[in-house]
Amino acid sequence: MTSKVRFSKYQGAGNDFILVDNRELAFDRSNESLVAKLCDRRFGIGADGLMLLQSKENYDFEMIYYNADGREGSMCGNGGRCIVAFARDLGIITDKTVFLAVDGLHHASVKADLVNLQMIDVKDFHRDGNAYILQTGSPHYVEFVTNLKDKNVFHDGYTVRNNDTYGKDGINVNFIEAEGEGYFLRTFERGVEDETYACGTGATAAAMAVALQKDLEGDITIPIRVLGGQLYISFHKSGPHFTNVFLKGPAQFVFEGNY
Repeated sequence: MTSKVRFSKYQGAGNDFILVDNRELAFDRSNESLVAKLCDRRFGIGADGLMLLQSKENYDFEMIYYNADGREGSMCGNGGRCIVAFARDLGIITDKTVFLAVDGLHHASVKADLVNLQMIDVKDFHRDGNAYILQTGSPHYVEFVTNLKDKNVFHDGYTVRNNDTYGKDGINVNFIEAEGEGYFLRTFERGVEDETYACGTGATAAAMAVALQKDLEGDITIPIRVLGGQLYISFHKSGPHFTNVFLKGPAQFVFEGNY
């Protein structure tokens, strides 16, 4: 790879990412140690993850996502929204796009700093005690709690993520509480191995858990507040099936530079 990495930094509701235009394939996508170093908040740029934007036939672009630990990860919803904004700022797209990610095709629209990203359909779920387990592009554990603002999310999330059931492959652990007309969500993310300010696939899973718990049906929009801002999840629910799923929220350019 080249000796210099040109990057842009974006954030979506506090979930921050390093974006690299890799259409010329100058960045070696197998270099996990470099990705981890770039994401390091003390010795690198600092981010929850890194994404490569690459050319892909029949799509506007392809999204390659890495967790902060350097390993290629599963789908990241807020990352997906940020790479849409990045593609718009690069002039690859205008206000709509169709791109490819690890979990398949995604449609999205962007207006100013708001990105509305279509997520995958979810056909089923299962329970772990009182928690809901859903696959929304990444695996999620969702538990309803009280007094969430004072909860030790790092300790409790780490415990679930590393228990006998989930320790091998890991799982993202979400704690949710009703708040006004919507819900407050905090998430411990695998790959980051810490609480993050937002998690898009986690907010999507949490909204679905709300619909399951309250036995809602039809077209639904659920506001989810995270530590870094406000997200909105909409979908059509029919029994345990969720279709036409969208994650809407801010995606903002922060800075750019060379590493």
